[in-house]
Amino acid sequence: MTTDNTLDELQQRLTDFAAARGWEPFHTPKNLAAALTVEAGELLEIFQWLTPEQAETVMAEPERAHRVRDEVADVLAYLLQFCTAVGVDPAAALAAKIERNEVRFPV
Repeated sequence: MTTDNTLDELQQRLTDFAAARGWEPFHTPKNLAAALTVEAGELLEIFQWLTPEQAETVMAEPERAHRVRDEVADVLAYLLQFCTAVGVDPAAALAAKIERNEVRFPV
């Protein structure tokens, strides 16, 4: 298993995965945005009742660390699928937002 996938490669893998299963009709912007919020909520749920100190060490616990990685993957997968559906380049969008924030919030 490789970890040097580009966002473009990951988006294509997700597109191919959905196409192979006939899921394209369900991958509308609205449905993908809803799924993204559900997955972000599942990530938050892991931390919901932890103290700040407990949250800092969550990755030291194998079961919780596994859950965090899975939920991060789900959030990213739905975000990339959403970007594909609406035609947004996620890396370009983030770079533009960082540039605007650098102007908006000078050092």
